[in-house]
This record gives sequence, C-alpha cells and structure tokens, in this order.
Amino acid sequence: MAELRWNPLIKDWVMIASHRQDRPQMPKDWCPFCPGSGKVPDHFKVLKYDNDFPALSQNPPKPDDVATDLYKTKPAYGKCEVILYSPEHTVTLPQLPEDHIRELVDLWTSRFEEISKDENIKYVFIFENRGEVVGVTMPHPHGQIYGYSVVPKKLELELESCREYFEEKNRCLICDMIKDEMDFGGRVIFENEHFIVFLPFFSEYPYGIYIASKRHVQNLTELTEDEKNSLAKTLKQAAGTLDSLFDYAFPYMMCMYQNPVNGENVSEYYHFHIAFYPPMRSADKVKFNASSETGAWAHCNTTAPEEKAEELRQAYKKFMEKEGSI
Repeated sequence: MAELRWNPLIKDWVMIASHRQDRPQMPKDWCPFCPGSGKVPDHFKVLKYDNDFPALSQNPPKPDDVATDLYKTKPAYGKCEVILYSPEHTVTLPQLPEDHIRELVDLWTSRFEEISKDENIKYVFIFENRGEVVGVTMPHPHGQIYGYSVVPKKLELELESCREYFEEKNRCLICDMIKDEMDFGGRVIFENEHFIVFLPFFSEYPYGIYIASKRHVQNLTELTEDEKNSLAKTLKQAAGTLDSLFDYAFPYMMCMYQNPVNGENVSEYYHFHIAFYPPMRSADKVKFNASSETGAWAHCNTTAPEEKAEELRQAYKKFMEKEGSI
C-alpha cells in the first residue's frame, strides 16, 4: 500500500507506505551503497540513487478503496532519491574535503532542478538523517531527496509567516532574522562572506544550529560559484562543530529549506536556509520529543540558546584547530 491520506484536523496529508515495513535487514558485512555491491558503480565520488523502497513514486498505485466524504485519499505521487556522499563506508560529512562537498552541492543543485521539471511536484526537500538515535540503519554516508506533490504543513506555515511579514514590513523575515542575530552576536557560532551559522533565538533543540545565506536567494540554483564553494566549506565546518562538541559523530537531522516549485512565486519573501535538528541535549542524553512537543507542537528547550551558543563556538574553535585552520 502506498497512498496519501487526508488528516482533516490539521488539514495535512499523511504518507501511508506499508510496503516500506518489508524492507530487508541488510547483512552486517554487506552494503548496497559500497562499490562492488552490484547496486552502484565501481567508481564514483557522489551519486544519485533511486530509493529501492520509495514512499512516493512517479507511477504510484491506485489508492485503496477506503475513502469517504470525510476521509480523502490521493495517489502517493512524488520522487524519493538517495544521495550518496562518498564511496567510503564510514566517512562522515566533516571528514570530506571541501572540493568533494562542493560536488555534493552541485549534485543537490542538479537534482533540485531536475525534480522541479515535473509539474506535479510542488516541493523538493533535501535532507540527511545521521545516527542510530534518529533511526538510521544504513551507516554509509548519505542523504535523501523527497519530491512532494503537496507543500508539507510546516513549510506551508513558514511560507505564510514570511508572506505576512513581507506584506506588513516590505522586508524578508529571514533577512531580518539574520540582521537581528548579527546585531546581537551572542548566538552566532561563526560566519564567512556568504553564510552565517547561528543558534536561533527560538531554538527548539539545545544544539539546533541554522545556516543561512547572507544574500537573499531562494534556492541552490541561485547561488554563485563562490557561494557554492562557501556553502561546501560552511557545511563541513558546521557538521564538524557538532562532532567536536563531545568528540563523536553527533547525530542530527539536517533539513534544507528552499522555495516551493511549480506554484506561486515567493522570491520576494522566501530565503534559503538549512536547519540542523540534533536530538542530543548532552553527550549521552537524548532530547525526546514527548507529549508537549508531539501532541501540541509546544516545544520546550530546557537550555538557554545563548549558553549553548558559547559551547558551540568553543567546539567550532576546536574543530578549526584540528583542521589546522586556526
């Protein structure tokens, strides 16, 4: 079964993908993403790989006959891709050279462009899950891209907030967020010519850093060559900062926010950014999303962002010293 089902309480679609429950458990001594597996080329640096068990497809099955006047269904149309970061099985993002990560940025960009050509796709979501604590069963370094046939609810809310702010102020909300963070300074982790990395004023997670482009752009395709090089460097340093907090590969969910596609032009008021959602609140304690967060979307961060920002600045300094950049 693969279909979308309508939740009338919050006006959002839920992906039902029961076939994913039958995904095989991979043998410990075999990885489909490693060269020699027969599933990928013997030589590559970064690679697009169509998901073997997609929740969405461009040829979806007909939904089950379970819809009513209240409960709507629609085909699970979309695209699910895996993006392999490297042929090396155990390497992590901050261990890759900057020029290698630049190739990853280029692959993300080309896939964003290609998936956007499908007029039935309304949002292209690039993300990475890292670590067993967020449910990763395949340690080989990789991320994913989902092309949705609808704009997901969280993105819909964010876009609406940005639109309302622009209508009131005639300015971009995220541009003004960046200005506020730079003016205050206490939550900025590091910055360079093109990007700023900061722990937001409203951070839901103790170490939930954001990366934002200083120039007002909507998506990867609008970045200059220098900005793409800078993004590669920034991603390496941001992930390396998290790893340097407690000297291990820090688990996280990394999400890339870009404009919707094949719909309204939001270029005046939307702004490219990346958010990390690391589920750890300390070296060995998980920040669980419990009843308040899950049931009410009422998040509670039990740490002060300004204090955690100082921890992150020290971790950034440690990572840069290790890299020989300081």
